[in-house]
Amino acid sequence: MTQVNETLQIIKRGCDELLVEQELVEKLKTGRPLRVKAGFDPTAPDLHLGHTVLINKLKQLQDLGHHILFLIGDFTGMIGDPTGKSATRPPLTRDQVKENAKSYTNQVFKILDRERTEIVFNSAWMDKFSAADMIRLAASHTVARMLERDDFNKRYRGNQPIAIHEFMYPLIQGYDSVELKADLELGGTDQKFNLLMGRELQKHMGQSPQCILTMPLLEGLDGVNKMSKSLGNYVGIDEPPQEIFGKLMSVSDELMWKYIDMLSFESINAVMQWKKDVEAGANPRNIKVRFAQEIVARFHSQAAAEQALADFEARFQRGALPDDLPEVVVEASDGAVSLAQALKQAGLVASTSEALRMVEQGGVRLDGEKVTDKLLKLNAGAVVVAQVGKRKFAKITIFG
Repeated sequence: MTQVNETLQIIKRGCDELLVEQELVEKLKTGRPLRVKAGFDPTAPDLHLGHTVLINKLKQLQDLGHHILFLIGDFTGMIGDPTGKSATRPPLTRDQVKENAKSYTNQVFKILDRERTEIVFNSAWMDKFSAADMIRLAASHTVARMLERDDFNKRYRGNQPIAIHEFMYPLIQGYDSVELKADLELGGTDQKFNLLMGRELQKHMGQSPQCILTMPLLEGLDGVNKMSKSLGNYVGIDEPPQEIFGKLMSVSDELMWKYIDMLSFESINAVMQWKKDVEAGANPRNIKVRFAQEIVARFHSQAAAEQALADFEARFQRGALPDDLPEVVVEASDGAVSLAQALKQAGLVASTSEALRMVEQGGVRLDGEKVTDKLLKLNAGAVVVAQVGKRKFAKITIFG
């Protein structure tokens, strides 16, 4: 029983909720390796650190001797997960899903052991589903039950359309657990409804219901929204070492601790000591450097992590410009162009409003000097080195 309790503590570390704990204890007592499922829809070609919160937990379970089922939802990916969506998501084509899935399988083995991980695709059984099979699956739940989901409920009350096929998504995700005979399924806190669907369908079909382990959602670099490639607030695990390092160094000191708690493999005691050191006056930047190097080393190498630190210090602490400084030409009308427009055209900001906001925050420099005038204009013929934030540079020539 002592070993079971120790295993349980490892499993629960960093999790948000475990349902149902006593059921999981009983499964662990059997000594049989658990069938652990986690599903990922390949809706984008790259995995980011937000995905690795779940994958790291899978790695822990794998190291404990359990059987990992890494499910790629190539069938459900064509439906599109409606979780958290305020509108129907456009479905992906089979070719798009297939290409993205290839990237997933290559990247996931940066964390999981290739020899001890079973990659499964839900198209393997869903492609064989007949219309009659789909109707029987749909008959297992009511519309009222589906509308208990927060996102569906909000859209229904707000008179936002809900397509019929979106109701099929949680049903199919749940049915995946039936096919895989899962003992434990992992997912983000936003997936709880879908995970519970797996329990219910397993009971409905005479199987022992899976336990559920939900993991917190990781905020992106903005510290507000869930990490997402579409929002641009992500750290991709396949990005160059310097990019990963620079992005992690840019997070706030407060967000840094959440990243460490959710992503670091350091011991709980070590992290607690870091927090005590900072409270006693240590510079949190030193902790951030250590964490950023750990992440770079995990997905590249220790040598790459050391080089990323050296490059970061050379570029941002000693004022050196990047070797690959991009050069752009910006057109001016009437002999001048606003700074905001120049930064937008140079690709350093997404919009003029973002440029104005960055000026207000002191995040824009021209030739090394901080800009404070939001209405500044650059005259035709001017050549300046512009810097936005800590990592975006361009040599801009004003033409007109």
